[in-house]
Amino acid sequence: MTTVLIVDDQPMQRFGFRMLLESQDDMAVVGEAGNGTDAVRQTAELHPDVVLMDIRMPGLDGIEATRRIIASGARTRVLIVTTFDLDEYAYKGLRAGASGFLIKDAMPEELLSGIRAVAAGDAVVAPSLTRRLLDTYVQHLPESTAAGTVEPVPDERLARLTEREREILTVIGQGWTNTEIASRFHLAESTVKTHVSRILAKTGARDRVQAVILAYDTRLVNPS
Repeated sequence: MTTVLIVDDQPMQRFGFRMLLESQDDMAVVGEAGNGTDAVRQTAELHPDVVLMDIRMPGLDGIEATRRIIASGARTRVLIVTTFDLDEYAYKGLRAGASGFLIKDAMPEELLSGIRAVAAGDAVVAPSLTRRLLDTYVQHLPESTAAGTVEPVPDERLARLTEREREILTVIGQGWTNTEIASRFHLAESTVKTHVSRILAKTGARDRVQAVILAYDTRLVNPS
């Protein structure tokens, strides 16, 4: 059973989410919050598997609430669900530690699949959005490193990886799917999944999205 905390400042939106989630045999809504402060408090009290997090709320917003939940060391994962399809929000939310980003007009099955994926430790970001996020990330880099060849930044997390794992982390950072990685390196897709799991474990990345951010932070990926 996947337990979910719904966070949104609109009561009707929370009601709609609750109705959808409670129609599923494998999900249970353990609470609702109308602002970020309440979301952080209830997460600490209820320990939900997943928090459905809105971004724009009075007081503490969803980005800062996500940051505080992740910083607390909770096993809870955050799935941001917002009305606003803005790369800046997605970028900030994922940097804060969220495991996914969906738009509220997504189909119900997309939301349910997203919750299940996040609860299982995966990340909910389509490759197309990943590439858009990478473009946004480049805009946050210092001007001197935003173009041309950049040497990787020394990082002990990279030192833990084998040469093949480092290669795979690099293409993960470029937004490649497991299928694309398997084709490029002539590997079975199951082998790629094993490599990805080991990369996440060795680097301490919570999920694939955080691995993408690591690849950019350490300049494994050359911004263009």
